[in-house]
Order: sequence, then structure tokens, then C-alpha cells
Amino acid sequence: MNYQSSKTLFERAQHSIPGGVNSPVRAFKSVGGTPVFMEKAKGAYLYDVDGNQYIDFINSWGPMILGHAHEPVIKAICDKAAGSTSFGAPTKLEIEIAELIKTMAPNVDLIRMVNSGTEACMSAIRLARGYTGKNKFIKFEGCYHGHADCFLVKAGSGVATFNIQKVPGVTAGVATDTLTCPYNNIAAVEKLVAENRNEIAAIIIEPIAGNMGCILPGEGYLETLRKICDRENILLIFDEVMTGFRLAKGGAQEKLKVNADIITYGKIIGAGMPVGAFAGRKEIMHHIAPVGSVYQAGTLSGNPLAMIAGYTLLKELSTNPVIYDELEAKGAYLEKGLSGALKARSHAFRINRLSSMISVHFSDHDITDFASASEANIEVFNNFFHHMLNSGVYLPPSAFETWFISNAITYQDLDRTIDAASRF
Repeated sequence: MNYQSSKTLFERAQHSIPGGVNSPVRAFKSVGGTPVFMEKAKGAYLYDVDGNQYIDFINSWGPMILGHAHEPVIKAICDKAAGSTSFGAPTKLEIEIAELIKTMAPNVDLIRMVNSGTEACMSAIRLARGYTGKNKFIKFEGCYHGHADCFLVKAGSGVATFNIQKVPGVTAGVATDTLTCPYNNIAAVEKLVAENRNEIAAIIIEPIAGNMGCILPGEGYLETLRKICDRENILLIFDEVMTGFRLAKGGAQEKLKVNADIITYGKIIGAGMPVGAFAGRKEIMHHIAPVGSVYQAGTLSGNPLAMIAGYTLLKELSTNPVIYDELEAKGAYLEKGLSGALKARSHAFRINRLSSMISVHFSDHDITDFASASEANIEVFNNFFHHMLNSGVYLPPSAFETWFISNAITYQDLDRTIDAASRF
């Protein structure tokens, strides 16, 4: 494929944007080569500035669950924009989307809109601290909850991609309150709880990890975390920025049948527009200002364009549950096809999947946490990434990111993807 226009734009970008990109993983630093600059997208396909077409397995990092430029969403945005792009004042639409989310997600009485997944997770920790009167919290190695200071300790996603384990700008005082342990290791959690008795406000976790590849919780793992939190007066926070409304109408809580105390959401609430939210039971959420004294605010929170886009998408998901059956079937088809295609190659591999989240790890051992993900053959993955890219398949440019399937993808697209993998 020809990438000349992307190369020219990347050289130009580096003169005015740090590293030439506005989010680090886009720089292709991990996989090598020049980042691809996109021009447009429709359905399951991306089109770059050189006119190349790709089958998209990023889908804006999750929210394009029905594909790019989904016509009902685009029409709703255009119609709403005619009445102004922002008010900085309440609208009826904010109530309607909150009411809709309450019908979809278990264990949600109240929801507060914010502007990103990072802001949602940051606010959830602040709320947990305010509610419990305790300061420390537990996160898991390789889980990424945004770039707020307290989360950048043994984080996944771009931090893992660039092998940044100590982040300049994050003070020792902040890091001291962040307790970390391996994913899928209950004994490590019990040890931290015992060593910090009555000091831990929350445990925050990606119920399905997506920032060290797709990693599933072991049998009974989340249920045991729930019991520990109940026993120790600790709030359990599910970071559903990736899993919310994707794995099921009610997200990971519904899919895995475990309730959290606070749930955070991301871009899918805005159908890919910049938005996030945190939600929970009334007695917890009433600690947020203006009802309570835990302060959180945002001038553009509840932006009308994001709200109408999200409402339109979520309404379709809530009224057409067959979408989730279709995504499950497509995910299973891709997993089986990739497994067959890669078995003929010389590289050991593992495929992790739940519904429409999937990742390939070039390893001879199971991938269950950040350590095992880090031990996989990154060089082989990078070669695989570029092979697939040159075959017209756009994967996340990092071994530490999950793939996302949209329901706009066809079985013909999946067959093309599997065929490309068979030629690796």
C-alpha cells in the first residue's frame, strides 16, 4: 500500500504537535513505521489520506459498535447542531439519556455526565474517597483508567506500550495512595487489604481488561472481589469505559452477573463523541455536588451533540437486543478462523475473547495478567500488525490493546481478515 501522504502529514505534524500525535499510541512507536492518517470512515471501513481502505478492528477504541457514520446517529447530530452546539445549561435531553441508561444498566440510580473516560474514573475515585472517608485504593497492574495522576502507576494501554513505569509529574504522595497488585490474583488483594486495614476506599478494575490485550477474569474472581468489598466497607468500581453497553445491554455487570458500587462509562455514551459518565446507587451519588460536598464539575458536560448521538445509539441497542447475539456470533467466527489460520504458522499464540472484544498474543502460555502479556513476543506481534495493515486490516497499533468488532462488519470482511492472517 502507498502511505506517502500519511508520511508527509506525520513529518508536518511533528513541528506543531508533540510527537506528531494527540494521543501517544497513535504514533506507532511500539509497532514501528509511520502512523496512518485517516480521512473518513463508513460502516466497518476506514479510508486514509492515500485512499487505502481498511477493515476496522479499533472502531474508535470501542464506541462504534454499529459501525462508523451510522446514519441515524449522523442525522440526529446534524439536526441537533442546528439548535446550537453547546449551552452550558441544563437540557431535557440530559434527563432522557440518564433515564434510558437507568433502564439498561443494573444497579444505577443516578448518573453524572462528564467529558471523557479519564474524567469519569478520576471522579469515581474522588467520590469513593468522599463517601468512605478513606484515601487509598487498589488498582490492577496493566489496567488503564485514564491519565489522571493516581492511575499512572503500573498502568496498561499506552503506558505499557511505551514501557513507562514511573511517570514524571506524578508525585510520590499521590502514588503512595495507589496500591497495585496483579490481575486475577485474589491472594494479592487480600494481602493489600490486610496491610491497609480500614484505609482503602475503593477497588477499581476493568471487569474485562482491554488495556493489556483482552484479558478475562478467572472463574469466581470478580465475585470474590465483591465479597471482599462488602466485608471491608470498600467500594467496588467497574471501569466500563470499554465494556459498557458493548458486552451486553447492561454492560459487564449484566454479562458477568456481578454488581459494582460505581460504574464508569466512556465514548459509547456519545456514540464516539468526547464524553464519559459515572453512575451508582443513590446513597453514594448523593455525595456529589450540588447535593453533597464532593465537588465535580464540567462546563461542557452533557453537551447536546454528544447526548443526542449517545441517546440515538443506546436507544437502538436497548430496543434491538439481537445485536448482541450477532456480535457474539461474529466474534466466535473470527476467533475460530484466526485460530485455524495461525495454527499453520510457526509462532505460538493465544487468542482471548469475550463477545466482541478479542486479542491475539504470540505466546506459548495463557495470558491472564500484565506479566504474562508482557512476556509474549512483541516483535512477532509488530510484524503481524504491519502484515495485516498492508493487507487492508487495521488493528490496534500495540500488543497491549484489545480489538473491537462492530456489527457493521460482514462475514465476508471476517473471511478477508482470516485469509490475511493465514498468509502471515
